[in-house]
Amino acid sequence: MSGYSNLSWGVMTMSFSNCKRWVTGMAVAGSGLLTTLTAVADPVPWQMNLRKGATRISHDIWDLHMVALWVCVALGIVVFGAMFIAIIRFRKSRGAVAATWNHSSKLEFIWTLVPVLILIGLALPATFLTRDIYDTTGSQMTVKVTGYQWLWRYDYVSYDGKPVTKVPTIWSRLAWDSNTARQLGSGVSPYSVVSKNGDHDYLLDVTHPLVIPAGVKVRFLITGGDVIHGWWVPDFATKRDAIPGIMNDAWAKVDKPGIYRGQCYVLCGQDHSAMPVVVKVLPRAQFNAWLSAQENPVTLDKAARTAEVTPSKPGPAKG
Repeated sequence: MSGYSNLSWGVMTMSFSNCKRWVTGMAVAGSGLLTTLTAVADPVPWQMNLRKGATRISHDIWDLHMVALWVCVALGIVVFGAMFIAIIRFRKSRGAVAATWNHSSKLEFIWTLVPVLILIGLALPATFLTRDIYDTTGSQMTVKVTGYQWLWRYDYVSYDGKPVTKVPTIWSRLAWDSNTARQLGSGVSPYSVVSKNGDHDYLLDVTHPLVIPAGVKVRFLITGGDVIHGWWVPDFATKRDAIPGIMNDAWAKVDKPGIYRGQCYVLCGQDHSAMPVVVKVLPRAQFNAWLSAQENPVTLDKAARTAEVTPSKPGPAKG
């Protein structure tokens, strides 16, 4: 019996030790995963919320998000507060006696009406906002966006009510320094890929960004050239599927000039991660000058010569 007891105690000790190590390992792994997910989703240090973005629509989405957040916080405080009060104050050890009534019609009516009013209060602005998101009427500029494996094609269709026919097509693929750094055995560290401002833009920069004017409502006609892609610029609150044979549309009016980045959000193949979206917003006068430069005969001739050696449907980037 003594030997059996010692053996049992040893097994229990080992099980407890293994369990402790397993729990500790899971805690460390969970902490590491949480840190990793936070780093992936958090472009700004200590950012704990959505960014407001750069368009009126993105601001409206942020405002509605905050309203819904505080409604949830208030409901959580009420529900959990009532639960903890009931657990602590009306417990058997304090002599609490269960009530004998079975229901209250007035109370049931109140706790049915209140959630309905809350849902209506959230649904109405969400409905109006959804309508505005899809309202492309009054656009002053139209750009066609086509997704390929694995790059973007931009064609200027119209501007200020006039067709744009002389601006060459923009092929926007992953920047060459990022493309080199991601090759196995390249010897180039991804941490060495930085922008002119010193920011790390590995897998975030492109060879040629889409250029649009500030303060102009731009309509994007979005489609796919081979498989389904997704064109997304978070700061614009613009996100549409790029489906072959289907033309989806979206719009954005950006008042603040700058560089805005996005991604393809649909898993479209092995180089899906190499399809960043970069939009350069220029003041309107600068954009008009840029547009005139693109229509210059020298620029058009250079674009035509480049097209002679570029396949009509670009092949995949190396990877």
